[in-house]
Amino acid sequence: MSQTPANVVVTGAAGNIAYSLLWRVAAGDVFGPDRPVNLTLLEIPEAVRAAEGTAMELNDSALPLLNKITVTDDANKAFDGAQAAFLVGAKPRGKGESRADMLAANGKIFIGQGQAINNGAADDVRVLVVGNPANTNAYIANKAAPDVPADRFNALMRLDHNRALSMLSQQLGVSSTAIERLTVWGNHSDTQFPDITYATVDGNPVEVDRTWYTDEFIPRVAKRGAEIIEVRGKSSAASAASASVDHMRDWVQGTAGKWTTAALPSTGQYGVDEGLVFGFPVTGENGAWEVVDKLELSDDQRARIDANITALKDEAAIADKLF
Repeated sequence: MSQTPANVVVTGAAGNIAYSLLWRVAAGDVFGPDRPVNLTLLEIPEAVRAAEGTAMELNDSALPLLNKITVTDDANKAFDGAQAAFLVGAKPRGKGESRADMLAANGKIFIGQGQAINNGAADDVRVLVVGNPANTNAYIANKAAPDVPADRFNALMRLDHNRALSMLSQQLGVSSTAIERLTVWGNHSDTQFPDITYATVDGNPVEVDRTWYTDEFIPRVAKRGAEIIEVRGKSSAASAASASVDHMRDWVQGTAGKWTTAALPSTGQYGVDEGLVFGFPVTGENGAWEVVDKLELSDDQRARIDANITALKDEAAIADKLF
């Protein structure tokens, strides 16, 4: 292990998503089989002891790439020198709370973390916001870190992408690896638009029943999280962790020209207001995302994308009042 360890921060480190995520990162699934990692587990004071228990288990796993573990409730300490950050911890909407209430509560969390990233993170930091509402939490953290390039702040829509890929592969009776050029536009919410317009199977255009596509596939992908809660009684922690690893790995190592989905700050592509953290079709190249540009859009695609723009603009207007 001659390489310098990668400094990785995971917030909400005592939670269920982190419990599935940390072992994957420590095993080399993000930075590769030769790059050691230093893990920092950030938690609120009340949960530090539980995070220390997770750290004990990580140590007991004797993972060859795990160089060091730090547990802290101090964001400035946690993000000092950070090269990758998974912002998992967030406040869920409480009973009787509006979306605005939830955004206000999360604003305090993500403003503080964004400021700590701005003050101490490494120049090559990559920040993936997993905690919901992920797109707008990423927007808030980005706005709180003016010295960090905006494209270093992403939100997790790889979970939506993976769900869409899985459902389409089952419908077609093919391996998910045979499907390419699928994407999910917009917001990680019920307005999201899983789009198979450009998708191919073994290089051939995908053909499905239009009614199935619009009436079953699109809404089911968007509401899959709620479906899992209803069936399992718990939220989809393991698949969220797996998607987080997929996202960060492809961000770091690239996608060899293949499309995936990432939510990142818009620079105006496809009419999306600059700064909104929006799900786009992307490829990973040279450690950065490249938005697949100049795709032709139908009226239906345009309307679905516009619905996401409107929803994210409304959330951003609420978030802007927190600064």
